[in-house]
Amino acid sequence: MKIQVPIISAFVDGDSGGNPAGVVLHAERFSATEKQQIATAVGLSETAFVSPSDSADIKLEFFTPTQQIAHCGHATIATFSFLRKKGLLANDRSSKETIDGLRTVNMEGEAAYMEQKGPRFESLDEKDFQTALLSLGITAGDLIKGAEPMLVNTGNSFVVLGIRDSETLKDLEPDFSLIEKLSEALDLIGFYVFSLDGVGAGRDAGARMFAPRYGILEESATGMAAGPLACYLREQLGMQQQEFNIEQGSWMAAPSPSVINVRLTIGTDNRIENLFAGGRGTIRDIVEVVL
Repeated sequence: MKIQVPIISAFVDGDSGGNPAGVVLHAERFSATEKQQIATAVGLSETAFVSPSDSADIKLEFFTPTQQIAHCGHATIATFSFLRKKGLLANDRSSKETIDGLRTVNMEGEAAYMEQKGPRFESLDEKDFQTALLSLGITAGDLIKGAEPMLVNTGNSFVVLGIRDSETLKDLEPDFSLIEKLSEALDLIGFYVFSLDGVGAGRDAGARMFAPRYGILEESATGMAAGPLACYLREQLGMQQQEFNIEQGSWMAAPSPSVINVRLTIGTDNRIENLFAGGRGTIRDIVEVVL
């Protein structure tokens, strides 16, 4: 069987860059094993599989080249942008069913915004803190003053770590085996390492994402990590705005600049209730997969 898989770049910066994801429609015809085979053959960090849902507009499943994951930001944006371009979305307010529950997805023209949960923060113990530094080849002196590295979860867990000099962030040579080991121990997707300088106008931070546990050494846009970073910037670093623009992908070996817009919902107690991370998707290619 031959399958045509559209490749959609999500969180594009202007009309270029972004993070590509495969999008497979009518995925109810495939078994979980076949979905994994397709994702492995496509070879991108994530491929999204779209099926009918009894509880939402669509059911979405996400597979990396090695395993299924609960959520994926850029593959969600890619999917809903593609469905809008194909005329398959009836309303601007939509929804997705995942293995971890229901999420709202709002459309604004060609841009899609996906809902994430309010943040959960967890400090690293001293051993894990030192392992995180060692895995990145940095010292505590390289960190942003007052920015304690933390585990942050808005649906998936990431270690969020701030580096004061963007040149240090750009020049990182991670020890992926150590990152994978700590990710297994803490049940992380990976590390989201950021800096507040060296970014374009109107951007609040620049970040790099490392997730070797899921077969992703680095990717160019990560909506499910940009959400935790926006929460961290507000609640841990005191940046009190409700909207953040996160730049990613500029410092990869093969740059693919991306921008993720994050909007926080603030409750009466001044705490973050939930958030929406969004951007645009652009059709890049079509890959043929043989099952």
